[in-house]
Parts: sequence; structure tokens; C-alpha cells
Amino acid sequence: MTNPFYTIGIESSCDETAVALLRGEKELVANVIYSQAEIHSRYGGVVPEVASRDHMRKLPYLVRDALVEAGIDMRDISLVAATYGPGLVGPLLVGLSYGKGIAFGLGVPFIGVNHLEGHIFAQRLCNTEVTPPFMALIVSGGHTSLVDVTSYGEYHLVGMTVDDAAGEALDKVGKMLGIGYPAGAEVDRLASRGDPTAINFPRPMSGSPGFDFSFAGLKTAVLYHLRKHPREKREDVAASFLASVVSVLTKKSIDATRRYHRKNLVVVGGVAANSHLRERMQADGSKSGIDVTFPEVKYCTDNAAMIAAAGAYHHLVLRESHPLSLGPQPSLSL
Repeated sequence: MTNPFYTIGIESSCDETAVALLRGEKELVANVIYSQAEIHSRYGGVVPEVASRDHMRKLPYLVRDALVEAGIDMRDISLVAATYGPGLVGPLLVGLSYGKGIAFGLGVPFIGVNHLEGHIFAQRLCNTEVTPPFMALIVSGGHTSLVDVTSYGEYHLVGMTVDDAAGEALDKVGKMLGIGYPAGAEVDRLASRGDPTAINFPRPMSGSPGFDFSFAGLKTAVLYHLRKHPREKREDVAASFLASVVSVLTKKSIDATRRYHRKNLVVVGGVAANSHLRERMQADGSKSGIDVTFPEVKYCTDNAAMIAAAGAYHHLVLRESHPLSLGPQPSLSL
């Protein structure tokens, strides 16, 4: 009888320390996440040195907790997968070094995972019926990209933000509204109580050719509006701002999916947890004959389940592995 193949996934690219265990390609048996949001909230954003030190403190305990949750021993691990980019170099180095140490100690293969590809694999854990080719929108605090997924492991960048990512703009506007870091979830809740038509914020690049995005000007428009109208209802500002972000993301994504003749649009990343984006994307997709899918909310934000899934696929299906000399690549792209 063949022993089960277990992949341990490690994610530490920013301010979440996460460990997951996967049996085979898709069976998740443990998934633990520790968020540093409370630590960084006092600074209004992630402090890389603080993040790195906290990853070092928490990672050994999360590995232990994941093994207990899965009911297996460290010696049962068959493959180690760790994020090696993109992200903050210090935090990346912590998780990558720890993962390589496990692989070396156990004498098992190691694979470095592209964090962006990991987000694409989050949908594979949740929506097994959606298979390539499809269009993917990766939308988070650090990235806003449209990617044509011809097959897993083969990606063509269709469009990207030319300045701020959508999630970054959400956090900065949240700060203007007096919301602590991270602001995304609270802006979502606040917008639900406001009027999305109250303020006519611009829809940046919505009419321009191509599929690139821009959110810096929208963020500035909110700043100037608040200076001119300091008593404006926060709920209306949040709703109107979010309406603009959602409108642009939806239009560009649907248009790109149609242009590339794809039937499926997959939306992944932290901003994919936004309820307004989910509702609008699925409604507009339905009108256009496009099936829009999202991972479960818990797999939208950074997690190690998606890293384990991507690593297992690259090793088991594509027969890849990486040398232990692999270093962090903060600016890694797909």
C-alpha cells in the first residue's frame, strides 16, 4: 500500500503567517493562519522588520499546530512548498528558509511557489469544475492583474495596474475615513450603509483601450472631496468610492474575458472577498454569458492552502522541484 503524499505549504510574503497540509493534489487536511494585522494597525501599514520577526516567532508553532490538526507526523511530509515571491523580502526570507530547512532535514523535495500563482490555485481548491483555459483577475493589496490562464503553469498577462493596486487604494481611502489598517473589510461594511450614487467619483481608465487599471487618481479624488466636504457622510464616501472601484474592475474583467473568448472568469486575492465586487461581477457576468467564480472568502486572503496546492501540482503533475539555493524574489511576476 502506497503512503499518502503530503505537501506542507508555507506562506509569509507579507503580514500573514500561514501553514497548510495537503493530501494528494486537492485534499486539504490542515490550514492554520495567524494574522499580524493588530500589530501593524498602530503603524497604519505593514512594517517589514516587525513582520519578519513575528513570522520567526510564530512559524514553528503553526507548523506544529498544522501537524496536530492533520493527525500526522513531520516524517509523513513528502514535499515542502514555500512562497518565494513576490512580497516583502524579509518576511519571504523567513518562510522560505524555514521551508528549505524542513526539506533538508527530511530529505524531501522542495518547491518555491509564486504567490500570484498561489491565488489562482485557491480557486482550484474550491471550484474543481472550473478548469483552464479561463481569465483570472488577481486583485489584492499589492496586485491588480488580469491573467489569461491557458493551463496551470502557463499564464499570459493581459492587463495590470499602472500605479496603486485596488486593495492599496482601499486601505488608503479607509485611512482617510478614519478606519485602521487593514481597511478593506470595514470599507465594505461601511459602504453597505451608504449611497453609491451620492458622489460621482471618476472611473479611471474605464474607457481607455486595453485592460490596464489605475487607482491613484481615484484615491486623490476622494482626498480632495473630503477636504472640500469634511462633513460628508462616511458611508456615502465609502459606497461611492467602492462603486467606482467595482465598476472599473468588473468592466475591464468582463471585456477581457470576452475578448479572449473565455467562458469562465475567476476572481482571486484579498479584494475578491469584497461583497460588492462579488455581487456586481456575478450579475454582469451572467448578462454576458460568462461564469464568474470566487474562492471561499477564507481562501481569498493570503493563506498556505493555495501555496501547498500550487506546489503539489508543479511537483506531482509537472514533475518540478527547486534547489535549496533558491532565494526570495520580492518583485517576482507570473
